[in-house]
Amino acid sequence: MQETDKKIKAMTASIGRLGNKLGDFVEEMVRPAAVRLFREQGIAVHEVHRNVEAQRGDEGIEVDLLVVNDSDVVAIECKSTLSIDDVNAHLERLGKLKRLLPSYQGKRVMGAVTGMVMPDNVAVYAYQKGLFVIAQSGDHLLIRNDGAFKPRVW
Repeated sequence: MQETDKKIKAMTASIGRLGNKLGDFVEEMVRPAAVRLFREQGIAVHEVHRNVEAQRGDEGIEVDLLVVNDSDVVAIECKSTLSIDDVNAHLERLGKLKRLLPSYQGKRVMGAVTGMVMPDNVAVYAYQKGLFVIAQSGDHLLIRNDGAFKPRVW
């Protein structure tokens, strides 16, 4: 029994590391495309930051990618498989961003989500919540939001 428990723990840790590697892969796919994608949306990009973390007291956040210019910030959540729970967690994160990263208080904060696998219902949900939806199309990335889309601003 103890040997089985050890093997299960080791396998669980391996799966967790693999999931993290897939998330890193998604971030590395999106990071170079972020400049083009948001410029196409009329948002100039001056900086792209990876793995931005903030901790103030008991509260903290981690943002996978942060796209920044003089007036705007787009926080991007990258997942191997994006779920509705991931979208909801990102919405909560966006609500905390200006408080936990006060250097962005004077900027418009918007959000985006992406994933290697993104079910249509999740993409629609994210769109309805005011998030940019970044998806793969063939061998390049695109923002799936249509011309009627108005991003939610925090």
